Amino acid sequence: MNRLRVTPGPVLALTAVWLVTRALMSWLLTHDSSPLLGGGAVPREVWRLYFHWYGVLAHGAFPTHDSTWQYPPGAGVVLLAPGLLPWLTYFQSFVALVLAADALIAVALVRAGGRPGGSLLGAAVWTCGLPLLLHIPLARYDVQVTALAVAALLSSGRSRRVGGVLAALGALVKVWPALVLLGTPRGDATRTAWGWAAAGGGLGLALLAASFSHPLAFLREQGGRGVQIESLGGTALNLARRAGWPGRARYQYGAIELVGPHVHTVATLSLGLTAAALGLLVLWRLRARHWSPATPYDAALAAVLLFTVTSRVISPQYLIWLLGLAAVCLASRHTSQRPVAVLILAASALSSVAYPVLYREVVAGTWTGCLLMLARNTLLAAAAVLSFVRLWRAARPPAGEPAPATRPRPDSGRLPDRALTGP
Repeated sequence: MNRLRVTPGPVLALTAVWLVTRALMSWLLTHDSSPLLGGGAVPREVWRLYFHWYGVLAHGAFPTHDSTWQYPPGAGVVLLAPGLLPWLTYFQSFVALVLAADALIAVALVRAGGRPGGSLLGAAVWTCGLPLLLHIPLARYDVQVTALAVAALLSSGRSRRVGGVLAALGALVKVWPALVLLGTPRGDATRTAWGWAAAGGGLGLALLAASFSHPLAFLREQGGRGVQIESLGGTALNLARRAGWPGRARYQYGAIELVGPHVHTVATLSLGLTAAALGLLVLWRLRARHWSPATPYDAALAAVLLFTVTSRVISPQYLIWLLGLAAVCLASRHTSQRPVAVLILAASALSSVAYPVLYREVVAGTWTGCLLMLARNTLLAAAAVLSFVRLWRAARPPAGEPAPATRPRPDSGRLPDRALTGP
């Protein structure tokens, strides 16, 4: 039997920290009228925009001709979910569901950390790291998406089918959870996980298409996005403003983007870098020869980091994804990503300074705003490079060891579907 090995002291301490920090985050959410906390802009996303979409979705259709609707059809289910708590307002119900998903992630990480080969450091990173983003996580639905990705990773060691389906459901909500399947060991494990992901995703999409009209309306708006001011490309353009570039910041597609000469070139370059990142990840998978119990976790973090830093958009809530995946990595003693998690924590702290605390400086393109974003994005870029390099090195067999054979998974207490290593 695979028994949990968790002493009550650390768990009680984590529980106390979770309760205190989430209470503080909730307090900030309801007392954020100060300009340093966004002047009420953070929760406005829920009670104005999400509630508006809720009204459209409740009538059986996805938003059309709405430049702010850029999400896969599964997002509609998450935005309709607050209706399950009719005794609360939409805003209250939404926040309650975010906190519930947050708690489920923490519990799952504690359970994973208590298994052989596990560590409670993952639960600590999630519990203590999420508050670094202040109250933003409670007013975005990215915690729910992260919960699906975390569940997919942690369950895949016991059931590839469940892991694949959960990853597909996450992808239907916000695309990126599909990347958590990248590190699945080759052979039967990959065929099972990817096959069930394809079947689950296809069935879910079919059900959504049958239940709502215009399920693919988001593609039109997503394709029209430019360069968001907080992305790496946006940081470069913002610095160019200091050198005389005539562009400016403008609100469009639900975000502050930069418009002006050469913006299209920067956007194209970002897409090219994303394609290059995909190529690197495919090359890693083809060349990898050594799978540890943490390889699927490490590969997921490296993939999402690479796609995040090369994206035309890096919204503050993207750090929620990275914190969740870093926590999963650190829930295993076999991970290669501990230094990467430190960089992500530092980037999260800087991100909350950029938004909402000093967002006016960022939008205005002052030296303070430019240097702040440069520091945050440098940390993220360094984390992405370091994550991939450590993932690549960990994929090599240990020195002097022949091509590895099948051996048990310390994290799950069972034999893998085939070998943990390449053929």
